[in-house]
Amino acid sequence: MKVTAEELKTFLKNVVTMIEEQKDYLCELDRKLGDGDHGVTMSIGWQAVNEKLDGDLKEEVDCGKISILTGRTFLSAVGSSVGPLYATGFMRGAKAFQGKSELKDEDLKDFWVAFIEGIKERGKAEVGDKTMIDTLQPALESLQADFEKSNNFLSAFESAVQAAEKGMESTKDMLSKRGRSSRLGERSLGTTDPGAASAFMILNTFLATIKSVQVA
Repeated sequence: MKVTAEELKTFLKNVVTMIEEQKDYLCELDRKLGDGDHGVTMSIGWQAVNEKLDGDLKEEVDCGKISILTGRTFLSAVGSSVGPLYATGFMRGAKAFQGKSELKDEDLKDFWVAFIEGIKERGKAEVGDKTMIDTLQPALESLQADFEKSNNFLSAFESAVQAAEKGMESTKDMLSKRGRSSRLGERSLGTTDPGAASAFMILNTFLATIKSVQVA
């Protein structure tokens, strides 16, 4: 498959729209576990990215530069822990896109592998801690295993998103072990982690975007 720089920007725009639609839900999840501001925080970060897409990135065709500036912009806009995590993801992933205006299957796989591994390295969380890693690690393992067999990014990423969804849903039955919500003990049971939810939504938005590209 082939994804152009314009289609990469369409994905980022689609995330902006999705986060606005899900902002209240993400805050509702976070009210049960933390400060109640995860949706607002994500919105602030992605609205800043949207301004760049309409400004400095409007004519940019280097996918690596698009990804780097997305990460830097998110970091500048968001002071909480999620800022450095997503910034690291986009900036690590950018290496797979460097100097390219069109992305092929291997480029896309390499981006998401680097994106998730960057977040893991920066955040130091593990599966079972009730964080976004419970969404991202299953996606990573599924993507790598399926792509190795098929060399088909779309089918491998579909499987990865399914694995991510299961991982996200598994956080309902976990005790929080990281951050402010770790103080809640058993009261943290029964609620999906908001970071795991938003991470799944971003992966799912990428899948929906590239599917629409293929249909077009």
